[in-house]
Amino acid sequence: MGAGVLECDVTFTADHELVCRHAQNDLHTTTDILVSPLAARCIEPFSPADGDTPAGAQCRTSELSLAEFRTLTGKMDAADRRATDVHAYLGGTAGFRTDLYAADGGTLMTHAESIALFEELDVVMTPELKTPAVAMPHDGFSQVDYAQKLIDEYKQAGIDPVRVWPQSFNLDDVLYWIRVEPDFGAQAIYLDGRYRERGFDPAHPARLTPTMRELKALGVRTLAPPLWVLLDVDGERMVPSAYARAATEAGLRLITWTLERSGPLRGGGGWYYQSVAPLIQRDSDLLAVLDVLAQDVGVAGVFSDWPATVSYYASCLGLE
Repeated sequence: MGAGVLECDVTFTADHELVCRHAQNDLHTTTDILVSPLAARCIEPFSPADGDTPAGAQCRTSELSLAEFRTLTGKMDAADRRATDVHAYLGGTAGFRTDLYAADGGTLMTHAESIALFEELDVVMTPELKTPAVAMPHDGFSQVDYAQKLIDEYKQAGIDPVRVWPQSFNLDDVLYWIRVEPDFGAQAIYLDGRYRERGFDPAHPARLTPTMRELKALGVRTLAPPLWVLLDVDGERMVPSAYARAATEAGLRLITWTLERSGPLRGGGGWYYQSVAPLIQRDSDLLAVLDVLAQDVGVAGVFSDWPATVSYYASCLGLE
C-alpha cells in the first residue's frame, strides 16, 4: 500500500520477552486463546451475554510465557458482545472491516521478529511501548527495563537509530530515551493522551501541563495527538486548532492518528472526527480532513489502518 513506516505495538510476556500486540490484555479479542488449552490462564474467563450484561473476557500476554504465546493464532481484533457461546464471541468483525487477510489465521510475532521483517521490507520502524496492564515492576522487570529492552533489540539487530521512531503515551519513557539513548530519543514520539484529562480543550493549549514550550525544552521533538485534537471548525471550513498552532509555534513536529479506524463517516464520523463533526457527512470527507492535516496543520505523518489512502494522497501531492 506504499506505507514507508510500519508499527509494532510492544508489550511483554510472563518471561519478559517483547511481543507485538495492540494491548497487553487483548488476547481474548485478537487470538484464539479462548478456544485453546490456554483459556484457563485468562484472568477473566469467558462469560456469556446475559440480559443487559454483555459477554466478556480478559486474557493477558503477561500470563503466558513466550513459548505459550507462540502457540496462539491471530485474528481480526473483534468480539461479539451479544454472544452466548465462546465461538460466537470470537466473531463480531464490524461490517466495514474484512477478515480476508486473517482467513487462515495470523502468525503472532515477537518484537525482534518484527524488526527483521521490517528490515527486509526496507521501511522505517515505529514501535509503541504499550502501557502495561499489570503493576510495574513486574516480577523485578521495571518500566525502565521495559523501555531499555525495546531499544536494545534494535541495537542487537544493527538498525540505524534514524530508522527508529519509538513511541509512548508515557512521557517518562520518552524522556528516558532522550536522556539515555539520545540517538533513538531524537526520533521519540510523545503520544499525547492528555485529551483524557477532565477539562481538556484543544482551544486552550496554554492550560496543558507541560506546555508546548516546556515539552520542547525537555527535549521532546515530536508530538502525536488524535486527529480531532488538531482540527477545528471556522464557519464552513476545517482549520488547525489552537493546540496545533501552539505546537507548531513551539517547534514541535506533529504526527496524528488514526485514519481508516472509523466506520462509515455519515453523520459526524464518530470519536476521531468529533471536533469537526458538523462537516463530516460522507466517506469522502476523510480526504478533506487529510488535506487540512497535511496542508494547513502540516503534520509530518499520519497513522492509518489502511495506508493506501494516505499513500495515494501523498503521491498525488508529491509529499514525503
